[in-house]
Amino acid sequence: MKQPKKNTTSTTMSKTKGLVQMAVFSALIVILAFTPFIGYIPLGFTRATIIHIPVIIGSLMLGPKKGAVLGGIFGLTSFINNTINPTLTSFVFTPFYSLGDYSGGIGSVIICFVPRILIGVIPFYVYHLVKKISRNDGVSSMGLILAGLSGALTNTLLVMNLIFVFFRDAYASANGVSASAVYTFILGVIGMNGVPEAIVAAIITLVIGRNLMRKGVMEKLGV
Repeated sequence: MKQPKKNTTSTTMSKTKGLVQMAVFSALIVILAFTPFIGYIPLGFTRATIIHIPVIIGSLMLGPKKGAVLGGIFGLTSFINNTINPTLTSFVFTPFYSLGDYSGGIGSVIICFVPRILIGVIPFYVYHLVKKISRNDGVSSMGLILAGLSGALTNTLLVMNLIFVFFRDAYASANGVSASAVYTFILGVIGMNGVPEAIVAAIITLVIGRNLMRKGVMEKLGV
């Protein structure tokens, strides 16, 4: 009769730890998303976002399911930001904003959420694939670097290519380029924003991951 009680207590504690862990990462995402100049790093010619980094770290520490939820929260903050504080191209992230004859739709929801959810999934598998190939039982520096790169590039490449699929003409008009040249423009955005973001994500993921993902630290955090 006592054993089920112990199992129930253990399950409850595990769920509580999981909720606390998710709450911490979710809070970081929200703070970065809604605090000016914290979620973005000025690089002179452009700026790199670091909002996706808690999603990447969360994926590595908590697993792809919870990582996907964290990615969904990132997507939700983007959805809210683009709805209440829109820019010229916010229609690609929210169906509740229009620019002249162009307005968002179901494509906006897909762009806003699907890439961000995958940020919480792909880095986990990239990291563990690298560990498996290298037969590394400890924290893999190369795995962390590639996880950071893959998470950032998943976001950038999917968002920009989905914009081309759903909003090619509208996006071209909003940026003052011809429809025939819009993909060249998109490639420029990927190069100017996406590459620096990926480099920053790789560095920060490496630095934070090497400290948080050590066995002793993971055990203390209840992961």
